[in-house]
Amino acid sequence: MRMPLNGRRRFASALLFFLLAVSVAFPAWASSLQGEWLTQDRDGVIAISACPQGWCGRIVGMAETVRPDGSLPADPQGRPMCGLTILVVSRAGSDAWEGRITDPETGTAWSCRLWLDEMGQLHVRGYVLVPLLGQTQIWTRSTMLLRPDCAMPGAPARGS
Repeated sequence: MRMPLNGRRRFASALLFFLLAVSVAFPAWASSLQGEWLTQDRDGVIAISACPQGWCGRIVGMAETVRPDGSLPADPQGRPMCGLTILVVSRAGSDAWEGRITDPETGTAWSCRLWLDEMGQLHVRGYVLVPLLGQTQIWTRSTMLLRPDCAMPGAPARGS
């Protein structure tokens, strides 16, 4: 039995409305690594963007932009942490990425696996040898306005 023309129009309109609602609720960037991510402990923001190796993440936000002694946060090689690349990954399947992540405080590099869940949260699993021997953090998209010196809202300004 065929649906009457009026019924088909209502169905098509409802379907179009549903598809538009879904596209607004789940924008295209929700399925991409690209963007700024607030770390699980909420003391850092990592900007992930395309790079020659695949995807790279660099520090663009820090809760502490000046150490108690007045010095600027630096990695073990003395490079400023603001702008430091700590993540390099490439696609490993349709919904996962693998590569290396570096602890900026110690300089220790770990293997890592990243994936996005259905809510758009980024799961970052750092591990040794195999993913089973690791730990996962969940990062969320950041909408913070960050200063050029990587200061997050509420972070002390340099010289204060």
